[in-house]
Amino acid sequence: MGRLVMKFGGTSVADVERIRNVARHVEREVKAGHEVAVVVSAMSGQTDRLVNWCREAAAVHDAREYDAVVASGEQITAGLLAIVLQEIGIPARSWQGWQVPVLTDGVHGAARIADINAEEIKKRLEQGQVAVMAGFQGIGPDKRITTLGRGGSDTSAVALAAALEARCDIYTDVDGVYTSDPRIVDKARKLSRISYEEMLELASLGAKVLQTRSVELGMVYRVPLQVRSSFEAPDSPNQNREDGTGPGTLVCEEEQIVEQQVVSGIAYSKDEAQVSLRRVKDKPGVSASIFGPLAEAEISVDMIVQNISADGDTANLTFTLANKDLKRALDVLERERAKIGFQEMSHATGGAKVSVIGIGMRSHAGVAAKMFKALSDRGINIRAITTSEIKISVLIDAAYTELAVRALHTAYGLDAT
Repeated sequence: MGRLVMKFGGTSVADVERIRNVARHVEREVKAGHEVAVVVSAMSGQTDRLVNWCREAAAVHDAREYDAVVASGEQITAGLLAIVLQEIGIPARSWQGWQVPVLTDGVHGAARIADINAEEIKKRLEQGQVAVMAGFQGIGPDKRITTLGRGGSDTSAVALAAALEARCDIYTDVDGVYTSDPRIVDKARKLSRISYEEMLELASLGAKVLQTRSVELGMVYRVPLQVRSSFEAPDSPNQNREDGTGPGTLVCEEEQIVEQQVVSGIAYSKDEAQVSLRRVKDKPGVSASIFGPLAEAEISVDMIVQNISADGDTANLTFTLANKDLKRALDVLERERAKIGFQEMSHATGGAKVSVIGIGMRSHAGVAAKMFKALSDRGINIRAITTSEIKISVLIDAAYTELAVRALHTAYGLDAT
């Protein structure tokens, strides 16, 4: 039936009993005739424990040794799963990132995959062996272990699927992608399909189901992605459909979605801070003098609003960024104050970004007006707005986040019937 990459996150492999459950999912796919490769994360909480040990050992430490330590979590899981699979009669072996090899750049702690040589794994799959790969890791140009950053096991899985020309099933603790967070929207419903573009926006705007870079890879290499739950019984009759997909959400090309909603989902993020620079000289190059140093400090900014002051010679500029980056951003801007030429700087925390996403927005008018009216009807003030072809985001006070998400979910007809 073809090749399949199955990826299991930390909660799915939290202990040996859950690893046994994962093995039963793998067994089901092997018996269905698939050539199976598995990518695993570290056991839930293990990576945090390893990171804390590094910090305890030295506040400032060698990033290469840090990678050597934190990569061990996935290696443990891969070995344990291979043992359990062998115990139930399935030929399997574990693979570390450097053994595949997964070739990356040399940015330790946040490496990017350059190439995967999957020829040896292909041979093993053809021989009927299950390959269990430790996710989140690779090998850099200096022959040292590298790690891909938090959530990197998703990226490992999609990259391996691209190299193997396989489908990729991502198993997690939820059974698919929902129209919004079911924890705050009771009427949120699971989507059977969602486009790569929509999933990329949802992932970047606060949805935790898939890691952003994994969706980017899936979109570039057109890897069929499926989000499924590892906690549904492996032998459930709902596990495999006639079309070869499971009961979760398929992330696919836009053309594969028959009925396109105007808005497919509502996402939110509560960790937004706001920085305002007042009376900045309105001249060419001033924006570069602000955002260039921030980029060099690896600080990502999001919403940017610029208004010309009453005098016509200066401008007021406001942008948002993650709370965790606020102090560093303020330090960078203060250091560049003379070059930028602003007269006053202020900041605020306690913001939340709420976004509506949908490929149907390209061909429908009035989407923004509906959003603004829904928020206005509930007395929610908008502090900043940003848009793209399939997304509208607003910055509001964090205290109103849940009310805003529920209001928008209803306004766009996403409530489950």
